[in-house]
Amino acid sequence: MLTIAQSSGSGGFGIIDLAVVSGYFLLLAITGALFARHASKNSRDYFLGSRSMPSWAVAISIVATSLSAVTFIGAPEQAYKGDLTYLATNIGMVIAAIIIALVFIPAFYRSGSASIYELLEERFGPVARKSASITFLIGRVLASGARVYAGAIPAAIVLFGFERGNQPIYLMGAIAVLAFVGIIYTLAGGIRSVIWSDVIQFTILIGAALCAIVLIVVSFNAPLGEVLTALRTGGEGGTSKLTLLDLSFDWQAPFSLPACIIGFTLLGIGSYGTDQDLAQRMLTCKDAKQGARSVIVGILLGIPSVSIFLTLGLLLWVLYQRPELTSVTDGVPPEESMTIFLHYILTQIPPGVRGLMMAGLFAAGLSSLNSAINAMSAAFISDLYEPIMTRRRGKPLPEQHLVRVGQIGVIAGGIVLGLFACVCIFWKNSNNDTLIVFALSVMSFAYAGLIGVFFCALLTKRGSSASVIAALIVGFVWMLMTQRFVYDAIPRIHGPRIEYFYGINFTWKLTIGVLLSTSVCALGRPQSKASIAAPEAA
Repeated sequence: MLTIAQSSGSGGFGIIDLAVVSGYFLLLAITGALFARHASKNSRDYFLGSRSMPSWAVAISIVATSLSAVTFIGAPEQAYKGDLTYLATNIGMVIAAIIIALVFIPAFYRSGSASIYELLEERFGPVARKSASITFLIGRVLASGARVYAGAIPAAIVLFGFERGNQPIYLMGAIAVLAFVGIIYTLAGGIRSVIWSDVIQFTILIGAALCAIVLIVVSFNAPLGEVLTALRTGGEGGTSKLTLLDLSFDWQAPFSLPACIIGFTLLGIGSYGTDQDLAQRMLTCKDAKQGARSVIVGILLGIPSVSIFLTLGLLLWVLYQRPELTSVTDGVPPEESMTIFLHYILTQIPPGVRGLMMAGLFAAGLSSLNSAINAMSAAFISDLYEPIMTRRRGKPLPEQHLVRVGQIGVIAGGIVLGLFACVCIFWKNSNNDTLIVFALSVMSFAYAGLIGVFFCALLTKRGSSASVIAALIVGFVWMLMTQRFVYDAIPRIHGPRIEYFYGINFTWKLTIGVLLSTSVCALGRPQSKASIAAPEAA
């Protein structure tokens, strides 16, 4: 379980800290009220912001959602335990951004839908669209549930204190609070409120990290050269913690260069090109050109953002592992490295500033929740509810009705995400992955099938409704069966080679899953336009 060690220095939350955090929530309440004054008139406005959002705001919203509390907590842990090789994952992400900007986004804008899965209906028929949307909904519950869990860790400690905040029952209470706040805020103004709140939350998130870096650097009493020398020899086995590229071909290495180029390109395509959560933001821009610009700028903006948190992890290593280089005399590291940044905030940061940093963590947690439940509701309305009800009624549904159902979908999505976040408490504690690796691997469950289907839709003329369904199932089942807990649960398959396979990095499992799903989808014979347009069973 999580353990936060309290030093003899400042620790816990005081009145000033509570005032700062309360001010943050007041800011959210005010902006939420402003959005509520401009209630969405139709589903296009609620889910797409009438395609009037500026590309710069969308870019910030993209990077804010992709960072999340996982980056706030997990990136410092990654550098504290290891080195800077996680930064190389941006190589694949940039490649993915270029592919999405040139291939995916123009196709999405041509379809003109609030859901990116309408493109699959044009190619394979209504059943394919529904199947992809359901796969997204399941995958988004898994991915965003893990992020909400990460955001609940600091919330539980602030709400319930050091001793109780690390217990599952109190973590569940913190998850409930985050879910409630996220639902209320998202209901206020749809995707507009999500994007503009992301801009606010990103500013607080980065500001908190920069503030921590300044405070740690000020505490150093050794020359910079001596600090760098300590980092160059402080890695496992005397390796450098400043290593940027892992040039090995170790299949079990999480951030080797081949994995970053191949695996993270696919993960980026899955995240930004086949996931309604992030793709929906790009569709709020005026046209495909601005949508493409938003994703490229968003991913490029993520590079310095992640660098800030990795740098923070290195500085925390110096603070706790080489305290003689600093003026800190009571720096006792936590038992678990996952809480290293949290531990520093709650034991070393002065009042007021501590509240600002915890507000940054709440910002990260809420950012992931707000966007996910809005995207889940949009996919449910556009791909499932509206087509089925329109067919039954024989006429389109009133726009205000769709908005109301969309709001109900937001509430349902928030509840489901909260429940799975509770599951993540026990899932994460059952393995030895860092928080970042855990969250990324959970994301890949739905992406293996979705990427394969979109590849067939955009790059080939092959595929059918049946092969789409088969590809989605194959991708999901493959990612599920390659999880470590499956190996642990089946003693009959134990052996050195099988154990090595189950230990390979999730990016290679995703790569194999994409190859399988793409091959399965391509087995379907091309359908004529007449057969695609013909009504199909829901």
